[in-house]
Amino acid sequence: MSEEAPEHWSAGLYEARAAELLLYGRALGLSHAEAQDVLQETFITLLERPVAPSKPGHYAIRTFRNRVLNYRRSMWRRLARELESHRWFEKQPDQTAAAEAAMRHLRELPVEQREVIVLKIWHHYTFEEIGELLETSPNTIAGRYRYGLQKMRNCLKEADYERDEPSGNAIGFLEAAAPVAKP
Repeated sequence: MSEEAPEHWSAGLYEARAAELLLYGRALGLSHAEAQDVLQETFITLLERPVAPSKPGHYAIRTFRNRVLNYRRSMWRRLARELESHRWFEKQPDQTAAAEAAMRHLRELPVEQREVIVLKIWHHYTFEEIGELLETSPNTIAGRYRYGLQKMRNCLKEADYERDEPSGNAIGFLEAAAPVAKP
């Protein structure tokens, strides 16, 4: 009779955070395939830890981010990433013009602003948590978030999109964006 090995602590973390980490990797400038590679490397590292850290989610994002930064340092990968940049988000068949425009404008933001917006909206981190993660003051993080959203608002106000919310604000769908769906 064989005994099944108990599930490793990182298995649940992978199920809960993999999609969010892939999006974060895209926000940091990786292609989808590169983000998947870094995600795999991150979880291989986490599997080597027999005991979960005190903040597993924070540790996973920090580890992922560090691996992304190391990955981006390679010259050849940088060139490939620049060629891939036009496909930052994968287009969905049912995607609206407003969603396409929001993703295009998000992609055009400086990396620092884009990174904070993704961590704030899709990862539900506070400015303090993001500041701790990025080793930057929460006030700086809040400013990056505010300036990034303002740039997106200005760009989206120039176009007339059909709105899902009755707010009359073209950016309303972004501020109320749902987290990445978990299967």
